[in-house]
Amino acid sequence: MRTLDRKLIRELGHSKAQSLAIALVVASGVAVFVMSVSTLAFLRATRDAYYDRFRFADVFASVPRAPDAVANQIAAIKGIAALQTRIVSEVSLDVPELVEPAVGRLISLPDSGAPVLNAVFIKRGRLPNPDRHGEVLASDAFVESNSIDIGDPIQAVMNGRLQELVIVGVALSPEYVFQVRGGDLLPDDKRFGVFWMAKRQMEAAFDMDGAFNDVSLRLLRGASEDEVIEQLDRLLQPYGGVGAYGREHQVSARFLADEIKSLRATAVVAPSIFMGVAAFLLNVVLSRRIGTQRIVIAGLKAFGYSNSTIAWHYLKSSLIISLIGAAIGAVAGNWMGSGLAKLYSEFYRFPTFVFYPDVRVIFVAIGISLLAAVVGSFRAVQTAVRLPPAEAMRPAAPASYRQSLLEKLGLTALVPVTVRMIIRGLQRRPVNAFLSSLGIGCAVAVLVMSRFGSDAIDYLIDFQFSRTQRHDLQVVFYETTSPAVFNDLKHLPGVQTVEAFRAVPVKLVNGHREHRTSIMGLSQRRDLFRLLNTDEIPIRLPPAGVVLSDKLAEILNVKNGQRIWVEVLEGAKPIREVTVAGIAKEFSGTNAYMDRAALNRLLRESDVLSGAFLAVDARHQEELYQDLKQTPRVASVSVKSATIQQFRDTIAENQLTMQSFTVFFAAVIAIGVVYNTARISLDEKSRELATLRVIGFTQGEISSILLGELAVLTLLAIPLGWLIGYSFCAAMVYGFESELYRFPLVIQPASYARSAIVTMAAAAVSGLLVHRRLQHLDLVEVLKSRE
Repeated sequence: MRTLDRKLIRELGHSKAQSLAIALVVASGVAVFVMSVSTLAFLRATRDAYYDRFRFADVFASVPRAPDAVANQIAAIKGIAALQTRIVSEVSLDVPELVEPAVGRLISLPDSGAPVLNAVFIKRGRLPNPDRHGEVLASDAFVESNSIDIGDPIQAVMNGRLQELVIVGVALSPEYVFQVRGGDLLPDDKRFGVFWMAKRQMEAAFDMDGAFNDVSLRLLRGASEDEVIEQLDRLLQPYGGVGAYGREHQVSARFLADEIKSLRATAVVAPSIFMGVAAFLLNVVLSRRIGTQRIVIAGLKAFGYSNSTIAWHYLKSSLIISLIGAAIGAVAGNWMGSGLAKLYSEFYRFPTFVFYPDVRVIFVAIGISLLAAVVGSFRAVQTAVRLPPAEAMRPAAPASYRQSLLEKLGLTALVPVTVRMIIRGLQRRPVNAFLSSLGIGCAVAVLVMSRFGSDAIDYLIDFQFSRTQRHDLQVVFYETTSPAVFNDLKHLPGVQTVEAFRAVPVKLVNGHREHRTSIMGLSQRRDLFRLLNTDEIPIRLPPAGVVLSDKLAEILNVKNGQRIWVEVLEGAKPIREVTVAGIAKEFSGTNAYMDRAALNRLLRESDVLSGAFLAVDARHQEELYQDLKQTPRVASVSVKSATIQQFRDTIAENQLTMQSFTVFFAAVIAIGVVYNTARISLDEKSRELATLRVIGFTQGEISSILLGELAVLTLLAIPLGWLIGYSFCAAMVYGFESELYRFPLVIQPASYARSAIVTMAAAAVSGLLVHRRLQHLDLVEVLKSRE
């Protein structure tokens, strides 16, 4: 073994705790990178293969009713490779052992053969027999959540008639990889299910013989989606079509795409933080190690070692530490990726969902960690090779003496000697002090980030379900109905308050910007569904004009007082110009609101309703649910308490998994940075501290000098880390933002306090470890002259 290699191994052994701390920081970055990128690649590949194999459509459109002959006209549109017409309808379900009403989406299947598009994967069981009444396939998520199985019956209100559905098979579909209803934040597999029934049976149940109300298209490669949608809308317009849309707006595909976007952001942001901290630590450690080895470097050069050999010697120590960290991180990242994939399998339903490590990602992660080592060590290595032998043989020139702030203020006599020495030491090395505080601040920032998700979710739930949506139930009717139903709802068991609404699909246009959404018409006097502005003050709907959600206003690039065009997508499809009368704060969807009477006037219709919000006496809920299950006019019932519970259960599991990873890595950074800062400070000051012991300072006094400096650096780092952490959280909010949902930038004081406590605990532990080394200072060496 070469001499320099033996020296390297010996030095790594002497600083094994420091080296391990840095390696763990590198491992954290590699683990997050491998987990995120591997899962990202796996999720994207699984999705693309599923979409392709089961012929997921590119364009979707719905219509109240269109004759089958229109399908031939649609097929003649240039650019269409395949077409599938269907009957799709939502029904109210009475599920055994489920108190609340559930909602089922029935989709027709061809009486013979497989669907041309959006094929189903039969997980078990068989296809429905067109000649047997009520046979259906049920979605896997719904069956699993309700503990039902093949052969079990379910009662459904279909077209105003109560019918029994019998499950003959369990299926999956590329349309419902993420089984969520439009407008919902998260899936509720227990209260929303997808069912497939033979077309002949659905034609009879919904009076759709010779007609369809849903069409899906697959486009030829290179075909213009916008042109196909424009021609499709033109063909369906006479039949009441509400506007076609591409795959990127299909609910399941959109949620999945947003999750992939979030994973991509995680794969960039988190590893960048960890690798940056690791590069910083390597730079500081190596720079200060070289500073303590000036004479050793001079000796190496005197013995004939070249600059490149010395540079490679010191660079190797960083590369070895990074390689150790990368190896640990690669193993941890694959384990975490497997766990994350298992978690995703509970949300995203694929026929096969088995995670396999991606070797390419591991090599890229190792390459990044080595690059971080080189970048972090470059300046220090450059300093080593440029140091002339004659200069290196002399001790480093002492820092220029300057009066400290205490001396300038004349407060010297009031402050103990040890405190004065701490302040003077920090002032002599301001750059080193700032960099040390910055490193500790990064640990504080990651700890702040680790709690941000929980704070944001808690605030979102409170805002969404306590401050704005204060109802207990939301009831939606099959079709618009007269206000007479308002009184019917008020007389149902346990109903205390009813607030009606009118909802209509629209396209909002501002210049070249446009967006498909719906306008909800609300009553002037209401308390169950409130709109709040950005200051969280309730908005009063104006007698004319539209209120937009903040995200929708951003998409359309409009402000209060501007005028936009509203293109209604149902009925006579009028086009009106309206004024933006307000901006509402919301964290989900892109919604628009109007006074209900104003919306009725805009549509030139009488006072009709689409649904209602209900406040209910909890003592009569079960009785009310039974009545709603049997009400033919009711298409769906959303129970807010169930939504909140589902939201908490879903988010809690996801957040707990990710938060446990983040907290562990944050603790690694905190301990790694603080311990390295303490050890480096000890290495630099060991001769000074030993000198103080020789001239009569006690063990406790020199400990207070070293640990007091560490305490000051930590206290200065905490507010700096809070600022950095807030900036990181803001970047995460921006990176994860989508039209479907946004996270509020909310960090509770308790999270800041927790990050400070953990960091101070890490500093205390590091201080105790370093304090033990103070007992082994070489006092004899101090008595020898180094010049």
